[in-house]
Amino acid sequence: MTLAHNSSESAPLGPGTAVSAPPRTGSKELCARAGRAVLRAARAVHWYVTSLMGDNAYATYLAHQRRTHPDTQPLTERQFWRQRMDDQDRNPGARCC
Repeated sequence: MTLAHNSSESAPLGPGTAVSAPPRTGSKELCARAGRAVLRAARAVHWYVTSLMGDNAYATYLAHQRRTHPDTQPLTERQFWRQRMDDQDRNPGARCC
């Protein structure tokens, strides 16, 4: 059995060949990465819940109005929600009540 020696030549890897480990990451960097991952996950959950509950429906409506009907006056937020609730009452769809 031959052991690889440290030289500039590339030796084939075999039993007993030492392979250097990747550089260690500091604990501050790991904490920063974990914090960013938690923040990203929290933002994703917030986006999902607000989209599911319809909290951003008026903002979506305003963006649509500006993009497709720039010459018309959009509904006020109160008018928008009243119309949306009336539409849901007339057409319940998959709602139970």
